[in-house]
Amino acid sequence: MHTKTDKFEVFTKDDLEQKWKIFLTRLEDRPNLQSTLSNVPELKDNSKLYLEIDNSIQEDVIHSIKPELVSYLRKELQNSNIELIIKVSEEIKNRIIYTDNDKFDEMAKKNPSLKKLKQKFNLDFGEV
Repeated sequence: MHTKTDKFEVFTKDDLEQKWKIFLTRLEDRPNLQSTLSNVPELKDNSKLYLEIDNSIQEDVIHSIKPELVSYLRKELQNSNIELIIKVSEEIKNRIIYTDNDKFDEMAKKNPSLKKLKQKFNLDFGEV
């Protein structure tokens, strides 16, 4: 049963992306959380948002803010059916990182500027 306050406006991926980015600006004092939420979720079935993350630690952090985030999106996008579904990436979950280069490559995937920084300053992983 729907009440008068329930809204079911259809929104686009662009609408979602715009509101998502605005929400991220609220998290400037929490850079780790801001980074975790830097990828806009995939929109399916007009109201289900699928957010793929790298690990269970990120999942725990997102759960701490999820009610606020979902409430914000429902209000801003005028759709009370919005659900945020969090999924830990299977690819990363099963991959074991052994070397410094592997660690760097994983970090560079999340922040491509690291490669530029490494090249600019001619950085390398030397032997200790």
